[in-house]
Amino acid sequence: MHHRFLEAYDAQLRTTPETVHASSVSVQGPLHLAVFGGTQGFVTYADLGGADADAIGDLVDEAVAHFQRMPAVTSVEWKTRAHDVAPGLHDALIARGFIPEDAESIMIGEAELLAQHVDVPDGVDIRRATTEDEVISAGRMQGRIFDDAEWRRRVDEVIERMHADESVEFWIAVADGAVVSAGRLEPVAGTEFAGLWGGATDPAWRGRGIYRALTAQRANAAIRRGVRYLQSDSTEFSRPILERSGLIRVSSTTPYVWAPA
Repeated sequence: MHHRFLEAYDAQLRTTPETVHASSVSVQGPLHLAVFGGTQGFVTYADLGGADADAIGDLVDEAVAHFQRMPAVTSVEWKTRAHDVAPGLHDALIARGFIPEDAESIMIGEAELLAQHVDVPDGVDIRRATTEDEVISAGRMQGRIFDDAEWRRRVDEVIERMHADESVEFWIAVADGAVVSAGRLEPVAGTEFAGLWGGATDPAWRGRGIYRALTAQRANAAIRRGVRYLQSDSTEFSRPILERSGLIRVSSTTPYVWAPA
């Protein structure tokens, strides 16, 4: 099952599906160089074509040069995967000023296995957000938990995507009139996948099954849309919760971030 999931991930979710919301995309050899929101650069690829360390160093140089020609870009993320064959990539990125951030687990599971009943505390209502105010309230909670000073910009981008694509769903858990847990469901067009993104629960409400129930509701919504697999890049905090829900860790991904001088 692990290998089947990983093969489906590599075949269906890399390159074009990752950059579908980008404002621009340039293809240089195996690299897809994207810009989101006009300021955030992003580097991804299906594989590096068997390149050796010297050739990989050249690819990094080409990517840096590409974004240096774009003065509006303020940071660039190079998305690596632990299962890729990429000799010397870490050293090449570090040597050129990229800084690795925390690794995240690539989690995949069958949507049908995640669509299970989970009890939640009395007074907690789990539902799809239907107004911009609900999405903003959820984003504010997520920004506080992740210490994200850019939370409002990210929420505005999500709202824009929701207006453009009705398949993007934002789910929330509400208690006493406040959003206490939230997460998105984003089906990937042309694939068997949907992504589970932005999952967060207020610390005061953790350990009560709320996030597992939120995941189950998103799984049900995915099944209604004909989705087979659910995928998430998860932190070490959320990974055990997703494992209890039925997702399997198939690999890991580490973002390397570079800011132009």
